[in-house]
Amino acid sequence: MKKKLTSLVITLILLAATPGWAADKEKDEDRLTKSGTVLNEILDIPDNIPGALLDKADCVVVFPSVLKAAFIVGASYGRGSMTCRSGKDFEGPWGAPTMMALEGGSFGLQLGGEATDFVLLIMNDRGAKAVLSSKVKLGGDASAAAGPVGREASAETDATMRAEILSYSRARGLFAGISLAGSTIRPDNDANEKIYGRKIPAKDIALSGTVQAPASASKLVSTLNSRTPKHKS
Repeated sequence: MKKKLTSLVITLILLAATPGWAADKEKDEDRLTKSGTVLNEILDIPDNIPGALLDKADCVVVFPSVLKAAFIVGASYGRGSMTCRSGKDFEGPWGAPTMMALEGGSFGLQLGGEATDFVLLIMNDRGAKAVLSSKVKLGGDASAAAGPVGREASAETDATMRAEILSYSRARGLFAGISLAGSTIRPDNDANEKIYGRKIPAKDIALSGTVQAPASASKLVSTLNSRTPKHKS
């Protein structure tokens, strides 16, 4: 009798949790879809991310529709996705994305009242592996700089040569490099579990080449494979 009661309680708990789990998964899949849309729109802007820099990037992170209000209360954060070139030396096509979280930082004061989209380029394997392993403070644990913009912008400036992560923002129709120093970025493991249906380390999702990208990530991955199919280190 006691075993039956315990089983009933567990079943009821699971049933009660299922709608919330499904709703959260839908939100995370929507973020993946929006990540692809945002990146595609930004790469269509005349003065966008220099192609020479995008070709050198090992990974790309997109945070769509980050709100200043989320950072005023200090308990919320921007959420998005990160995808990397596959293969040992990041020489292959772009792979399955891992969900990511962007937290805190002084940039919250720069956002204004409207949603801001962020794109981060991770320029080397040290930066990629650090971000995929744990929480990383930009400008501290990983060197970061505002990325240059424009098709003719040089990819050889001191800032871009030294930085492991280059960051960009789009708000009110304006696109520019922006410093995210002081903020932190980390894998969103809860969202990954919802997206992929099981617990998988972010590093395995992004770098192993064995994880199938979900349908909601198709625009993100196809955009990168189309715009920067080859890694030019």
